[in-house]
Amino acid sequence: MDDVTLAPFQTTARWRFDWILPVLFRPRRTFAQMATLDTAVSQTPLLILAATALVHALVEGGLKASAAASGQMQYPPGWEYYTPEQQAQFMQAMTATSGPVFTYLLPGVTAVLGVYLGWIVLGWLLHLMLTLLGGRASSRQVLNVTAWALLPFAIRDVVRIVAMWSSGTQLTNLGLSGFAPTGEGVWFVFAAALLTAVDLYFFWHIWLLGVGVRAGDQLSKVKTWTAVLFVTLLLFLLRGVPALIAAQFSDLTVIRPFF
Repeated sequence: MDDVTLAPFQTTARWRFDWILPVLFRPRRTFAQMATLDTAVSQTPLLILAATALVHALVEGGLKASAAASGQMQYPPGWEYYTPEQQAQFMQAMTATSGPVFTYLLPGVTAVLGVYLGWIVLGWLLHLMLTLLGGRASSRQVLNVTAWALLPFAIRDVVRIVAMWSSGTQLTNLGLSGFAPTGEGVWFVFAAALLTAVDLYFFWHIWLLGVGVRAGDQLSKVKTWTAVLFVTLLLFLLRGVPALIAAQFSDLTVIRPFF
């Protein structure tokens, strides 16, 4: 029988669990390989992110329920910057929304939806910015890179889950929120909410995003990092909007829902 030469096998599977560690610790080589694919390979990191976000929400909800049952309560970031009236309204709202729907169901659904919506918004904004600067990467390539660059947040969720589980208490003063300026008012709450998101994992994510975009596009380093930093800064500022809105409407009276 004649010898038959087989072409090297190259996987095109959409589920790439073998990329998890290489993306985190050898990103240039892995993102370069990812750039050669013409298929969506974002399912794996998104599944991991959704799972860790869901577990984090459920563990935190359980701790909130235990604290409420024992007469304790977890305060939001920037609590010390709330006015006395806002603090009183928050206490009333927490009492009215202490049921399982508000403790487990809504936080879990919000966490999972936040993963997918955050990925889509970040990916499309980044693709738009890169296109305006002359980039030629497809939206699928940018969405792939965006999904994998979000993996450090899954590690952050795992670290926080372990910390909450081992201590039996919710985490406070996350990120750099302890360095927030002192004072009362909504803008101090806004600053505290922004600093909560600033940590090692946030900068790790930005670095992976820049490395991944550089591997799949022909833009210069300056244009690449301009696009990455502009988009991440924009979305970073938007992180504080929910806290700003909550502080603005903190004087509203909350009526206990039927569930």
